[in-house]
Amino acid sequence: MPTITDSEIERALDNWTRHILQGPAGQSCNNLAIVGIVSHGDVLAQRLVQRLKNAGCHAHYGAIDITLYRDDLSLRGNRPALRSSHLPFSTDDLTLILVDDVLSTGRTARAALEVLWEYGRPARVELHCLADKGGRQLPIQPDYVAFNLSSECPADVRVHLLDIDGKEDITY
Repeated sequence: MPTITDSEIERALDNWTRHILQGPAGQSCNNLAIVGIVSHGDVLAQRLVQRLKNAGCHAHYGAIDITLYRDDLSLRGNRPALRSSHLPFSTDDLTLILVDDVLSTGRTARAALEVLWEYGRPARVELHCLADKGGRQLPIQPDYVAFNLSSECPADVRVHLLDIDGKEDITY
């Protein structure tokens, strides 16, 4: 089973931060928000916000729970675990970077966009993900990918982050 290590993830986060700073989003740090999809996406978003802050770019931070916006909610037999969203600002006229750990079908990203529109009308939304395993079912493509696994990826990709899982790696 291939593994991406903690040091590779750290390097990827550094590269990710540089990408944000050098792109259109980084040119207007005052109107920038990094929004993570609960639960691993929000941990990654927090890390990116801290790295941006260390580089002099003070971006807003937010986290959204997409559970109630999933298109397969009625197909799930048990009650879903609800977590709270945290967007203490209007998204009006902001550049939002939506962060997820693994992008696959595009359905999570679609649900996240629906949630974001409840908080305002952003000027721009970029989708960034740690790993892209391919398999789109919707016409959604990321603006940034740290690890593109689509050509070699089986069905199961596991992202482990120290803050949640006690270890840091990606296995597939």
